[in-house]
Amino acid sequence: MTIPQDLALCIDLHCHSTASDGALAPAALVERAAERGVTHLALTDHDTVDGLAEARSAALLHNVELVPGVELSCLWKSRTIHVVGLDFDPTDQAFLSAMDTQNSNRWARARQIAERLSKLRVDDLLARATEHAGGEVPGRPHFAKVLVEAGVVSNVAQAFKRHLGAGKPGDVKAYWPELDEVVDWIVAAGGIAVLAHPRKYQMTATKLRELVSDFRKAGGRALEVSTSGQSSGDLGFLAELCRRDGMLASQGSDFHFPGAPWCELGKIMKMPDGLEPVWHHFREPVGVQAPA
Repeated sequence: MTIPQDLALCIDLHCHSTASDGALAPAALVERAAERGVTHLALTDHDTVDGLAEARSAALLHNVELVPGVELSCLWKSRTIHVVGLDFDPTDQAFLSAMDTQNSNRWARARQIAERLSKLRVDDLLARATEHAGGEVPGRPHFAKVLVEAGVVSNVAQAFKRHLGAGKPGDVKAYWPELDEVVDWIVAAGGIAVLAHPRKYQMTATKLRELVSDFRKAGGRALEVSTSGQSSGDLGFLAELCRRDGMLASQGSDFHFPGAPWCELGKIMKMPDGLEPVWHHFREPVGVQAPA
């Protein structure tokens, strides 16, 4: 039986810090979450758990329950898909080895982007892009900022239009593992695999149902039903997918930086009734009363 959500809880299970492509350091992000009433937070940086230790210390200081999290990139039928891992053991050595592999893949892509843009003759392009990424692996937005600084283009949009967008020299596809392998990493570390922001892949309803079916067969257990930038229609459709395939439901703001009210920490559209929240199935369940 589905247990009603506890209105006293504010649960945000998807956000990013400077450990990947977010604007706030992990400690500052946790502090901001606490200020906005978040009671349970998962830091889900892209393909890394490097921010978790700092976030954990800040969570103790601000009385926020931190859930181990990560957002992993993978491939399904040659499409890049994101899978959020929740409540895994962040000290699991096999899992940490997999994170090292993901990090190597990201650096290989960054070096290839820099090589392809070398004809633009921008000095120290990779190093400057890495600086914009806070010392972490730079992505195309970071390269775009350097191109603006160097006067190659007048703004970031132009950088993508001419050099980094689809079909342009800097449009380098990442070397990601397959969906079932990434799900295996999460499950083997004791976690729950969640299909992140399913409506952002711009798939037809039929194709998305096929993805959810394959995800479930691979061991995925939850869908991110409520997240930023989606309509009430999206919410209803994803809720129905959950019910049809017997999936748990997750939610998260997908926060990256302050000043974007549509993806603020803790600001999440209410999940439809009749769904089983993923946090009821954590190793220490949240919002579930113990039997009397």
